[in-house]
Amino acid sequence: MRDFMIAMALAAASAVTAAAKPVQYDLPEETAEFAPGPGLDAVQANCVACHSADYISTQPRNLRDPAAFWAAEVSKMRHSYGAPVEEADVQAIVAYLVATYGR
Repeated sequence: MRDFMIAMALAAASAVTAAAKPVQYDLPEETAEFAPGPGLDAVQANCVACHSADYISTQPRNLRDPAAFWAAEVSKMRHSYGAPVEEADVQAIVAYLVATYGR
C-alpha cells in the first residue's frame, strides 16, 4: 500500500510539473542611471545584477551614519543573500553609495 501511495504522489507531482508553463514578462525600461564617480565600476560589476539604480536610490536618506548603513547593506547582500561581491570591491561600493546616496 505504501508503494502505491508513493507512486500516486509521484504521478501527481509529474502531472503538475508537466502542466506548468514558464511565465514570461517584459521588464520596464530603466528610468534612472547611476551617477558617475569613484567606485561606479565596482557598483556596476556587483550590484546591478540584482538592483536597478532606481531601487538603490529609494533607500533611506538623512541617516546619522551613512557609512555604517551602507556597509551593513553590502554585508547583508554578501552574507545573508549570497551576493558574489568580492571583498576587494566592498570598500569601493560602500564609498560610492555613501558619496552618492548617503546625504
